[in-house]
Amino acid sequence: MALALLVAPPGEALGSLPGIRRGMLAAGNPLSAVFWRSAEAILHKIDDGVATVGDVRTWLEATGTEPNGIIGLHVWDEMSERSQLAAEMHTRLVSHLEERLAAGEIDPDLLAAADPSACQAYIELQERWMTSALPDGRVPMDVLLDEKDDEFLAEWDAADADALAATRALLGRVGDRPLPQEELRQASVRLRQDIARPGWPGDLLIECSGLRPDDLPGDDTELWLRLAAGVASPQGSGDWGGPDADDGESPETESELTAICAIDHFDWLAAITALAEGGPGTAASAADLAGYVRDYDPEDPEDADADGPGEEPDDEDEPYYLSADDEFDDLTMEGLFLPVASLKFHHRSGRSTPCLVTLGLTMRISGGRR
Repeated sequence: MALALLVAPPGEALGSLPGIRRGMLAAGNPLSAVFWRSAEAILHKIDDGVATVGDVRTWLEATGTEPNGIIGLHVWDEMSERSQLAAEMHTRLVSHLEERLAAGEIDPDLLAAADPSACQAYIELQERWMTSALPDGRVPMDVLLDEKDDEFLAEWDAADADALAATRALLGRVGDRPLPQEELRQASVRLRQDIARPGWPGDLLIECSGLRPDDLPGDDTELWLRLAAGVASPQGSGDWGGPDADDGESPETESELTAICAIDHFDWLAAITALAEGGPGTAASAADLAGYVRDYDPEDPEDADADGPGEEPDDEDEPYYLSADDEFDDLTMEGLFLPVASLKFHHRSGRSTPCLVTLGLTMRISGGRR
């Protein structure tokens, strides 16, 4: 009945409340005065245009038969977006809540009054059901999270494939370039030294690449490409700070790795497109990289093929780095690229070269072995 009231236009639903209340009384299920007051209040808020999604969900959950939107690590999708498995588990949980309500274990009036003990008990009741085995042996929480993991991995694989196609098209457009052999040699010497000693930047390179000082590739090109690939797609072994760390963990390295992992396919494509098309000497500071993301137009033939990835974000699923007024947040994106841009080396002349990933891409363009 609560769901039906929400489906109807709020004005009509408000007008129908007295008749519905009389009908429920005649049917022997009058519901409580608290419920009717709360229903009238939420419908008035909806009619006035001031109700939030949270307000409506809280009211629904206070009926004692609507699952919480988030239970443990699981988030229920909207009804129209639920998979067959999620719809089945949601229906089973609703039936369980109805049984507990009938048994007197749930007090909707206390939920409507936001009683802390009642609300906590309501959540715990759902968590127990979600983490207990069904008669067929399935554990609802486990199977739902497994399904979400599979969906995420499939979406990520599709994004990887699209990004790969766009990158290949980019490499085809920019053509071959000379391999900077001497710069590569100097950089590789310094990288091997950095990885061999504790602290920055060796810890970050180790975490990103999954390499260790005793298993570094002997070939300089292979080393550079492995490290560059690790920055773009971190391996993250979790052995923060190396064996000499006091507690086995470096908050700085963890923070940098977290920032790098937040750079998505669109961001990387924007950055490498600008750097590859600009060639050696293209500015590659964190602010520059953020600017390339801001200005990236995947529909522009100079940025990507028309069939490539990188569509503008949906209004309903905007990246978190967009601010409240839907404008690109340069500072947030710059912060994500700071660890990437910090992985630089310098010529003896003092000139700063492009970042690690940039030169790795340059080598790939020039015919590196990968």
